[in-house]
Amino acid sequence: MSPALAGRFFTTSATWEAPGTGYPLPTLTCGSLSSPTMPWPLLPLLLLLLLAASGAQTTRPCFPGCQCEVETFGLFDSFSLTRVGCSGLGPHIVPVPIPLDTAHLDLSSNRLETVNESVLAGPGYTTLSGLDLSYNLLTSLSPTAFSRLRYLESLDLSHNGLAALPTGSFTSSPLSDVNLSHNRLREVSVSAFATHSQGRALHVDLSHNLLQRLLPHSSRAGQPAPTIQSLNLAWNRLRAVPDLRGLPLRYLSLDGNPLAAIGPGAFEGLAGLTHLSLGSLQGLPMLAPHSFHELQGLQVLDLSSNPRLQWAGPEVFSGLGSLQELDLSGTGLVPLPEKLLVHLPALQSISVGQGVQCRRLVREGTYPRQPGFTPKVALHCIDTQELAARDSNTL
Repeated sequence: MSPALAGRFFTTSATWEAPGTGYPLPTLTCGSLSSPTMPWPLLPLLLLLLLAASGAQTTRPCFPGCQCEVETFGLFDSFSLTRVGCSGLGPHIVPVPIPLDTAHLDLSSNRLETVNESVLAGPGYTTLSGLDLSYNLLTSLSPTAFSRLRYLESLDLSHNGLAALPTGSFTSSPLSDVNLSHNRLREVSVSAFATHSQGRALHVDLSHNLLQRLLPHSSRAGQPAPTIQSLNLAWNRLRAVPDLRGLPLRYLSLDGNPLAAIGPGAFEGLAGLTHLSLGSLQGLPMLAPHSFHELQGLQVLDLSSNPRLQWAGPEVFSGLGSLQELDLSGTGLVPLPEKLLVHLPALQSISVGQGVQCRRLVREGTYPRQPGFTPKVALHCIDTQELAARDSNTL
């Protein structure tokens, strides 16, 4: 510190206004440490207050009918991003001009019937990271509709009438989240989700469509498989587990589909899957022995709400050496066979009914142990609702 500044301190005062805003901005003024109005120990507190001021949200002038919220970051609010909301204004709204620093654009509920490259072009669109087109009347997409959105990470196309998904629709964007739920898709190719993600995990929601087929990725296309790690196919019309080989899947939901049978080889190539949900399957699903044999890394399996699901023997669960949680509530798979734990060495808990939870219990036996002694493993089940009611009565 220079001698001229030694023994001085700085404080803030609102002495001038930012042009065109009417809001006073803080300025730094210099004073003496000997002044009784500002002791030296308060200087760190002042600096903390200045830092805390960043991250505030304000509004800015916007296209008529839209709302522009500005979120500022950094010391002295040196960096800002804008969220533009233009929901429920009608189809005349597009193309809507947006600020240059727009990060998220909401065009939901505008009765839009088409989206093409010209609708999503102009200053501000190239920096978009989030786009909401849900609750519109879209029945088709132009293959180049999103070609200029080079930073788009999140895309919501849910609750439309899309009947087809053009190949190459997302190849220009580094998407990590695509929501296509509640549309009218009957057939989709996995290759349609090839993105410019550079290995980033992709979450795809295709639930509540009319899907009867999910075409596998073709390696002959010359493109790597999409990096889909989470895939929601719930409540479609799939009668068989689709071929998902080559995808780095970790989460898969097939809830509510009319799967006729699940047998050996159904999950081939999905050794990295950790969470599988097969709840509320329509029809009369059959689980054959060794149905999940390929899922060595599976940790959570949900078979709940399948009242007509019947045992085909405990060998159904063979190969699930990593399974920790199993949900059998609302199924015909109780009571549980004694040999179940033999096929599930890592199992920690099983849900077998409403409020009934079973946990793995290892009985070590008495000491000293005899040579060749093997601890006994059993399931200990409790009614959590009854236990909670009992605890409330004792209070």
